[in-house]
Amino acid sequence: MNRPSRNSILCPNCRKLISEDESRCPFCGIQAPGSRWKNNPLVRGWGSGEKIIRTIIYINVGMYLLSLLLNPRRMALGFNPMSLLAPDQTSLAVLGATGTLLMNMTQGWWTLLSANYLHGSILHIFFNMVAFYQISPLITQLYGPYRFFAIYTLSGMAGFWISFMAGIPLTIGASAALCGLIGAALYYGRDRGGVFGHTIYKQVGGWALFILLFGFLVPGINNWAHIGGMAAGVLCGFLLGYHEKSRESMSHRLLAGGCIVATLLALAWGLVRAIAFWLQ
Repeated sequence: MNRPSRNSILCPNCRKLISEDESRCPFCGIQAPGSRWKNNPLVRGWGSGEKIIRTIIYINVGMYLLSLLLNPRRMALGFNPMSLLAPDQTSLAVLGATGTLLMNMTQGWWTLLSANYLHGSILHIFFNMVAFYQISPLITQLYGPYRFFAIYTLSGMAGFWISFMAGIPLTIGASAALCGLIGAALYYGRDRGGVFGHTIYKQVGGWALFILLFGFLVPGINNWAHIGGMAAGVLCGFLLGYHEKSRESMSHRLLAGGCIVATLLALAWGLVRAIAFWLQ
């Protein structure tokens, strides 16, 4: 007697190898993983989150290079390592730097998003991206890629809004959003408990303490954005939940999708302003 064949596929959500006949993925729980509709690139999941992590890094690097090219004659080339290859402040303002100086003049609330992807020097973006690359896989593992991106985006916005309320005139960088990821990890470790939870809480708590002390000791660091982003990350972790409490749902996907659309619109507006500035 011939036995029916069982073809293997990659789950459209978690990208694990499963049978296409499965009614529910045994790894992530998504229903009908073999459905053609769910394997459509427009609706299938983000897998482990590795692609979205790389995409965020690429966008940060791309915006940094654009800020240098926008007004190369004003680029800092001195011997101060902290300001090496620093873009002109006018270029950063055009692309979407935030703070009271710009938001009060132009009502530029879109800059709460765009400023997360701008940096003030080669060391600034290097250290932020290294730290981001280190903690992001942990957050995608604990929360899932959709909640990860929502936490990253909302924490960055909240951090810059807090710094705006504190009167910071001009600010940029991914560190507010990065602190949001740290805050989410702190919430997870504290809420979960146990050996694993306490280990994460201690390790990430050390990072958080270092960032805050560094901000207080080194002039020019926007500690208001760090504190605001970290607090927002804790709140997002509480409101959105983590994998061990609940799997990612359609509401998490919609929230992440909204964050993507808002971010792309803010960055696109910054690019339009950059083109207009370059044509002047």
